[in-house]
Amino acid sequence: MRILVICDDYWHPGDVVKAGLEPLKDHGMEFIYTEDMSDFELSGMTGYPVVILSKSNNISSSSTKEWATEEAQKFFDRYVSKGGGLLAIHSGTADYRDAGILRNILGGVFTHHPEQCPVMVEAKGEHAVTRGFTPFNIKDEHYFMEIDNADKIHVFLTAASQHGIQPAGWTRYHGAGRVCVLTPGHNLDVWLHESYQVLLKNAVNWCAGRA
Repeated sequence: MRILVICDDYWHPGDVVKAGLEPLKDHGMEFIYTEDMSDFELSGMTGYPVVILSKSNNISSSSTKEWATEEAQKFFDRYVSKGGGLLAIHSGTADYRDAGILRNILGGVFTHHPEQCPVMVEAKGEHAVTRGFTPFNIKDEHYFMEIDNADKIHVFLTAASQHGIQPAGWTRYHGAGRVCVLTPGHNLDVWLHESYQVLLKNAVNWCAGRA
């Protein structure tokens, strides 16, 4: 399965995402990366069953100019509503509070995080994305989220630290498409943790309708 990955911003190096996804190649996944949105043709998304968004609303790592224009957001809306899968990981939820269309697709966005600290990541109930997952505790940015229409998302993962408990993973349907959000993942150690690898693999498959 060929998957488009949109990554790399001022605060989140694309190399972390690439290294974190590398082990999934053993599960038949091929990743095509886009790092500079000024060079990206949005129409190219339609050739992929799943798009991974792990990039805050920055055009590139050297420019904090917003890439999520109304036109770009409308393209994402069409892509997902017509059956595409969208997996937003960590920074893929950041700086989108005012990007109304994309925010509606995601079902919630990042608001802030305290200094990095130990974060306990645990499943909430049962879900295809958490099949084979075991809880883990690791140093990370504990993302605090603002959820929209809580009754329209399925929270399957929580993250707890000394600062409180937050939803850390959820799914929702948008038209004919599937959307999954995973908030952990600032550090490569998180991406490469065996439990997080389980979540990543399952999330991609769920977004593709294979779970």
